[in-house]
Amino acid sequence: MTFKIYNTLSKKLENFKPIEKEKVKIYVCGPTVNDVPHLGHARQQITFDILRKYLEFCGNDVTFVSNITDLDDKIINKAKELKTDIKNLTEKNLKAHTEDYEKIGVRKPDIQPKATEYIKEMIDLVKKLEEEKYAYLINNDGIYFDISKFKDYGKLSGQKIKDLKAGARIKIKDKKRNKEDFVLWKFSKVGEPKWKSPWGEGRPGWHIECSAMSANILGLPLDIHGGGQDLIFPHHEDEIAQSEAAYGKKLSNYWMHNGMVNIDNIKMSKSLGNFKTIKDILTKYSGEIIRYFVISGHYRKPLDFSKETLENIKNSYNRLKNITSKLKDDKKINKNYINKFKEAMDDDLNTPKALSVIWQLLRNTDANGKYQTIKKIDTVLGLNLLKKENVSIPRDIQKLALEREKSRKQKDFEKSDKIRKDIEKRGYIIDDTPNGPKISFKT
Repeated sequence: MTFKIYNTLSKKLENFKPIEKEKVKIYVCGPTVNDVPHLGHARQQITFDILRKYLEFCGNDVTFVSNITDLDDKIINKAKELKTDIKNLTEKNLKAHTEDYEKIGVRKPDIQPKATEYIKEMIDLVKKLEEEKYAYLINNDGIYFDISKFKDYGKLSGQKIKDLKAGARIKIKDKKRNKEDFVLWKFSKVGEPKWKSPWGEGRPGWHIECSAMSANILGLPLDIHGGGQDLIFPHHEDEIAQSEAAYGKKLSNYWMHNGMVNIDNIKMSKSLGNFKTIKDILTKYSGEIIRYFVISGHYRKPLDFSKETLENIKNSYNRLKNITSKLKDDKKINKNYINKFKEAMDDDLNTPKALSVIWQLLRNTDANGKYQTIKKIDTVLGLNLLKKENVSIPRDIQKLALEREKSRKQKDFEKSDKIRKDIEKRGYIIDDTPNGPKISFKT
C-alpha cells in the first residue's frame, strides 16, 4: 500500500510521492518562544515526530527542518510585560521547549534555524517581492504584500479575495490596499529590535520568516510543509503568496495540519484559565503517557484533554507495559503484523489503528515474533514499550484489593466478589495466592 496523506491544499487524501526518490524534505513551523510549551505544542511536536520516524521506517532519507521564532510581536510584548531583555526571555523559553520535547520522546530537528539568524535572507526576499510589484510602502509603518496581485491567494484555506474585500471595513487612516494585506518589513518603534534595510531600520514581519528559511535551507518546492490547523490562515496562506510570488515556484507539494487540543471539550486558552503546560502534566504523568494520549487520537481530529481521559490513558499504557515486560525474544519478526502496522500508518498516519495492531499481536496466543515486532514498531511510536522499569499499580486499586481481602477474611464473599468485579472493570485482575492477593493488568 502507498503512503497516503491528507493534503490541505487539495482537500483530499493523496498518494505521497517525494520529489526525489526516497529523499524527503520537511519543513514544520516551530514554536514562538514567548512562553513555556503547552499541550498544543506537545501535540504538534509528537505528530510530526511520528511522521518523520515513519518515513524513515519506510526507508526514506528525511531532512527535517523546524524553526524557532525568536522575534515577533508576542515576544516583544511579553518582554515588556516582564520587564526583561528579549534575548534572555527567548533563550530561557527555548531551553524549556527543548527539555520538555525531549521528555515526550521528540527528536531534535536536523536543522533548527532561528528567525534572527536569517534577517539578510528575509530582506532579500522582500526586495524580490518589491521588484515583482507585489510589495508597497506605507509611510511610518512598513512594507506590505498586496494580496490582490497574487491570483491564487486563498487556495490553501479556501478564502476568496472578493469575500475578504466584501467583509472589510478599512478605516480612512488605514492605508492598506486590502484588509488582508500583511506586513513584510515593519519599521521599528522606540525600544524595539531593529536592523538596517533599504527601506529604513526595522524588523521582519512574522510570515516572511518561514518563507525565507525554508527556501534557503531546503530549496523549493518542499515535499511537506506542516503545522497546526490554526496556522492555515493567515500564516501558511501568506507564506504561499510571498514565496510563490517571489521565487516563481510552488512552495510545497503537500500540506499537513494537526488538529487542536481542547480541555474538557473547551478550546484551550490562557484567557479561560484552562491552559495546560507540558511541565505541569509531567509532574503527574510520564512523557510516554502524554505521547500515548496524543497518538490515541487521529492527528487531524480535535483532541480532548481531561483528568479522567489521562487516567484512562495511564492505565491502558501501564497494562501495555506490563504485558510487554513479560515477552521473550524469539529473534523473529512477525511480517503479518508489520504489514498491518504499515496499512494503518499508510492510511494518513492512523496511529489509533496502529496502537490496536499492537494489542491484537499481544492478544494473539499463536503469534510469534512479538518482542522484535513491537521493538520495530516502537521505533516510530516512541512509547519505550520494551524499556525495563517497574510499573506501579494505582493506589485506588491497591486500596480496593485490601478491602476485598478484608471481606474475604470476614467470609463476606458477596462483597468480596463485587469488589473483584469492580477491579476488573478498571482494567486489572486479582489472583489469590498462598502469599496473598496479586494484582496485574488485564490483557
